[in-house]
Parts: sequence; structure tokens; C-alpha cells
Amino acid sequence: MTDTSRTPSKVPAADNTLRILKLLSSKRGPLAASTIATTLDLPRSSVYHLLGVMEASGFVMHLHEEQRYGLGIAAFELSSAYSRQEPLSRLGRPLLEALVDRIGESAHLAVLHGRDVLYIVEERAKHRPSLVTDVGVRLPSHLTASGRAILAALPKSQVRALYPNAAAFSSRTEVPDPIGKYSTLSAHLDQVRQRGYSTENGEVTEGFGSVAAAVTDHLGWPVAAVAVTFLEAKVPASEWPALARRVTKVAGELSVRIYGRPGS
Repeated sequence: MTDTSRTPSKVPAADNTLRILKLLSSKRGPLAASTIATTLDLPRSSVYHLLGVMEASGFVMHLHEEQRYGLGIAAFELSSAYSRQEPLSRLGRPLLEALVDRIGESAHLAVLHGRDVLYIVEERAKHRPSLVTDVGVRLPSHLTASGRAILAALPKSQVRALYPNAAAFSSRTEVPDPIGKYSTLSAHLDQVRQRGYSTENGEVTEGFGSVAAAVTDHLGWPVAAVAVTFLEAKVPASEWPALARRVTKVAGELSVRIYGRPGS
């Protein structure tokens, strides 16, 4: 399908670069260069040239085995930079405050920033200990419930690009069967997708657990995650699914507030 919404531009290269980024951001998975050229009615040579420039800057990545292009780390960071600003925090804070009032446990909102999650809202429950997830703190996404919820909602090819080798993994505490390689992470994220929520058991702070759910846009793309953190001794494992349902409901409500309708 040809894009007919164009307006004349005095800087066609910049205009076409933005059109390519907008197209990639509107799709659930990477696209072939030929598909981009056809959809946007651009010469293939121009598309390959622009993709090369964007790849060098980190805004797109070339998936060689699939011969397709997807959004790169710089695009994710740009998205996260927007999410860190007031709109997402303002919309999310009242929902987290209400959640904390109902369950009596601390909650937070986080966005993906490279391979880390960045915490942009924290609501601490009364009489609960302070957490490491203060606003502005970054933690490795594969260790956190928030990060796992976001990663599980991304295409597997994007997750693989974020975690290309063992050096991309780190740990904070001593836990059985830590996530220290891609195959382990991939299997764990499959479980998250099946359950519809993520968990974390003492991998960020010993003795604390978390459950989280992704906040998605109208295309199902993750823009943030809502999580609740608690002392594992106070919340038995049998209660985690019920707690996760509350968290998932709040994540869905925030998706509606941002985009006007639930993610699909």
C-alpha cells in the first residue's frame, strides 16, 4: 500500500528518514527494505542509503538472517526519554496511588532504557521498607519483574539484539538458577507470555519479590511496566496470582489512559 499522506518537504532526506522510523514503529515486527520502499513509495536505493545511516546511528538494526530492519537501541532510548517526561508519570501516579491504597504494598512504574529499566514513579506503602527502585534508578531489565514484563512483550528478535552474548547479563544476588544466558531468558519470557505477568524472587534485593505487567500501546508494543514489590515472607506464593491480576488491571487502565483504548 502506498503512503499518500505526504506533504512537500524542503529537506526530503530528513522527511523520508522520519517516515521510515514512523513506519517501523507502527509494525509489530521488522520489515524488509523492499517492503519499506513499496509502502512509502520511495526508490529502493534511497531506502537502503537511509537505513544504512540510521543503522550506524543505532536507530535501526539490520537482522541479517531475516534480511529485515527493525528499530534499534537509539529508537528505544528516544521512546524511553519521552516516557520519562511528565505525561506518563502524571497519568500513572494516580493509578499507582490507588493500587497501593488497596493492597498495602509498594508499587512503581518503569520504562525500558537500553538493557535497563528506569523507574519513573514509586509509591511506597505505609509501614513498608524502602526499596532500591527509587525514581531515577536503573536496574538490569532481565533481573526485574518490570523489565521481564516489557521484554516479554517485545518481538523475540528485539530481545535477542538486546542480549547478544553472555556479557550482556549481570546479577545482584545469589539465587538458584539465575538468568545468565539468552536461552534461559528466552524460556523465562515464554512463561511470562503464557501467564500474562512476570515475577521476580529475590534477584534484585534478597527477601523481596515482585510481580509486574506491561503497559502497551494500541499495537501491543510495551511502553512501560507496572510492578508491585513486597516482602516474600509477608505474601505467600499462593497469593501472587491474585496480586498479579490487580497489577495487570492497572497496567490495562494506564494503557487506556495513554492511548484511549487497550493494547491489542
